[in-house]
Amino acid sequence: MKNLILFFIMSIAFLLNACANDGDEPDLPSLKNPVATTPSDITDNSFTASWNFVSTAKSYRLDVSLQSDFTSFIEGYESLEVTALTAEVTDLTPATEYYFRVKAVRESAESDFSNVVMVTTTGTIIDTDVNLKDKAAGNFFVGAAVSTNRLTGGYNDLLTNEFNSITAESEMKMRTIFLGPGDYDWTRPDALVEYATDNNLNIHGHALVWHVEVPDWMTTFTGSNEEFEQIMEDYIKTVVTRYAGKITSWDVVNEAINDGGGVRNTIFLDKLGPDYIAKCFQWAREADPDVLLFYNDYNTPADLTKQNDVYALIDELQADNVPIDGLGLQMHISIDSPTRQQIQDDVDKALERNLIVHFSELDVRVNPDGREIVGTLTEERDFDQRLKYKEVVDLYNDIPDPFKYAITVWGIRDPDSWIINQYDRPDWPLLFDGSFNRKSAHTGFLEGLE
Repeated sequence: MKNLILFFIMSIAFLLNACANDGDEPDLPSLKNPVATTPSDITDNSFTASWNFVSTAKSYRLDVSLQSDFTSFIEGYESLEVTALTAEVTDLTPATEYYFRVKAVRESAESDFSNVVMVTTTGTIIDTDVNLKDKAAGNFFVGAAVSTNRLTGGYNDLLTNEFNSITAESEMKMRTIFLGPGDYDWTRPDALVEYATDNNLNIHGHALVWHVEVPDWMTTFTGSNEEFEQIMEDYIKTVVTRYAGKITSWDVVNEAINDGGGVRNTIFLDKLGPDYIAKCFQWAREADPDVLLFYNDYNTPADLTKQNDVYALIDELQADNVPIDGLGLQMHISIDSPTRQQIQDDVDKALERNLIVHFSELDVRVNPDGREIVGTLTEERDFDQRLKYKEVVDLYNDIPDPFKYAITVWGIRDPDSWIINQYDRPDWPLLFDGSFNRKSAHTGFLEGLE
């Protein structure tokens, strides 16, 4: 009887315990580490990563990096959740080494990482020892903005080895040259022309008319508008004539259209009238029948109202038979903006008007608005900058040859860039670092020339 009662009590206890645990999952074994396997479908811009099945895993997390220690990640491929045993990795760079790894996941449980697999995308392997001008091979000029105090040492080495064209950053602007009616200081522009001549470098003249670099004596000019016009005509003809046959192209008028559209209200508009731009181009042509004449402006790919007004201006000049040969598209851009399509649309409008295109002031910010400001050039930003340089140069390289002139980077070394003071934050927008070493951006430029 006692045994029957004991059995009855134990049965009830078992049933109660079973009810209490109803719905609980049975204990599962710990997750094994997946094994990453040989990638497949490798192309210039993508590959398929794969790994083996892990029992009881519900998903996997994939990392892809340019570094074997995964100190940074390719955008979109950090702990990417994948439920299959493969994942296509896209938007990559040709002839580049990538690394991937995975871990197995089941709710809050995770395995350790798998082995690391390296994969090299297909495509042409860039000879990074080649110089920019040699890679362009006469297809168009590769230029840099320079100053007279930066023509020796490492600057000279890079200018003469990497480039075949220069643009004066400031030395050929009106404030530098024009001391008063009939009074000129040729010291610095002559020095640049002599340097270019001695080193067989092309010179792009920048800029004859720009509202920012007006001499003080002109802003307080009290004579008549007719007298002012005669002074301007004499100035443009004197400068262009002095360097005829030495300077192959000029930015005649610089940045005459406002951000958001409309002709900029400047001293030139006020004193010369609404047709002042046409007058400046005509005076430059009369001074040198052979020089190429450009209009130059910024932010036209992204600011469509401004872009439309720039082309409306050009349409008016062409309709009136004003001698304009080309358009300078300032490429002061960032790793995020503008898009390739925005730049292409801008270029297409220039080509529709049979204009020679100059990417006139190229630099690529790595600390753009909308992103966290970094205090050092991270590997991720460095890679993004390389891709942007490649994108811009590749687009320019596709322009039909008769409409190419030059790509000009706006400076040599990162620490010398105007960007740093302009935006009051660190940046590294150029092709060479502070020690004159090539950056990944230089490789991107070469890749764009492929």
